[in-house]
Amino acid sequence: MHLGEELLTLGILFILAYIFGRLGKLIGLPAIPIYMLVGLVASPNFAWFPLHFEPGYVELIAVFGLILLLFNLGLEFDQDEFFSNAGKLLLSGGTYIAVNMGVGLAFGFMLGWGSREALVVAGMTATSSSAIVTKLLIELKRLPNRETPMILGVTVVEDIFIAIYLAIVSVVLSGETEVWPVVLKLGIAFLFVVVMFTIARWGGKYVSRIFRSKDDELFTILFFGLAVAFGGIGELLGVTDAIGAFLIGLVLGATKYRAKIEQLSLPMRDVFGAFFFLNFGLGLDPTLFGDVLLPVLGAVVMTIVLNIVAGQFVAWLNGLDAQAGINTTVILQNRGEFALILATLAFAAGLDARIVPFAGLYVLVMSILGPILASNSERIGSAVLGTKRKKVKLQAQADRDRMAAESIALVEAASSGPIADSMNFDDDDEIGSASRRGDADARPTGDGYADEGEVVDRLIQQAMEQSDEKSERKTDPEY
Repeated sequence: MHLGEELLTLGILFILAYIFGRLGKLIGLPAIPIYMLVGLVASPNFAWFPLHFEPGYVELIAVFGLILLLFNLGLEFDQDEFFSNAGKLLLSGGTYIAVNMGVGLAFGFMLGWGSREALVVAGMTATSSSAIVTKLLIELKRLPNRETPMILGVTVVEDIFIAIYLAIVSVVLSGETEVWPVVLKLGIAFLFVVVMFTIARWGGKYVSRIFRSKDDELFTILFFGLAVAFGGIGELLGVTDAIGAFLIGLVLGATKYRAKIEQLSLPMRDVFGAFFFLNFGLGLDPTLFGDVLLPVLGAVVMTIVLNIVAGQFVAWLNGLDAQAGINTTVILQNRGEFALILATLAFAAGLDARIVPFAGLYVLVMSILGPILASNSERIGSAVLGTKRKKVKLQAQADRDRMAAESIALVEAASSGPIADSMNFDDDDEIGSASRRGDADARPTGDGYADEGEVVDRLIQQAMEQSDEKSERKTDPEY
């Protein structure tokens, strides 16, 4: 088998992905839409690009990318954080998912593509991209923000939802129509999920024993083999390879080797994940985008509106202000890998052919629009809430109060001590006499003081002059 031409084309595509990825970083774009666009232009369905690549050559590598994406998602799941604050997390994350999933399901039925398609569309529009959310929080330096723990808590609950949702969807997509076979498959799926969660919660120290190796190469081979093997087990049990990989990642994340596994697996996830997104782009047909343009626009508008409502409500539940709600909205509305995973499963199950271009165009729009909105959330808050104008008014008022306090302090200083004595007002002074007599007409005019305001100004000026004199220090002649 001679693959020189295919290898050269694939290498050029990855170099293009690197170049466009660097350019995308300048405006805050994540890598996911870049990889998809590179795959799209190189697909056999795109005639305007000189290089073409058949997706069949990278399908298995793309499966490894899917497995590692879900494996790392399970690996990064913080069980201690979840169980220590489960009530508030479930309330916040559950509210967010319920709002998006409920309306998304109604939207899916409105499309008229079918009931199974509606369930898939609801899943695509209901959950955020954990990878994009985490990366944006880091790159925008928002980890110290008050709303960040709430945002991460919502993504944790979304991870649990994904596990349960995929178990249900896998049974629904199997095409089984008899009641008892469906019940049996659902029972097996939930049993698998419950057993793996139980091992992850209480069996971490026992699983750690099989990883006692100082050899990084053998260590890597072991966890990669487990990820692929449990992906296969999940597929055989009817809960998809993705959920199998997620659950074994959850178990290994409970071991004392979690940090080491994460360190070694992240570069693998990034490389194999690039193959997954590239392969998805290769499978897109841009000529079909016209058929799904209106549904995608509707889904985008629905996602933005629902996230505004859900973001503000979740922020209110956690005692945060409206600006924190806006920050939450623009971060959590990013969609990515999970929508593409669902589209891949739907395509394999033979669902409506419009699902794949719908998912591709929807993710492209949301993964480009989301980061742009997230990086400008403070400006959006200033425009919507008027926080910038309020800050300017408060600052101006603070400056006026400070100046008034300084003037009062200077007057008080000038009215006592040596400054007042130096003014030498005697009893025959016209102003003093007029003041004692209460005769306003006796005040001097012309070269004298016009009113009491000038007296105050004179006192302030003399106090400042004396302060300057006191601040002068005699310098040693030697210097």
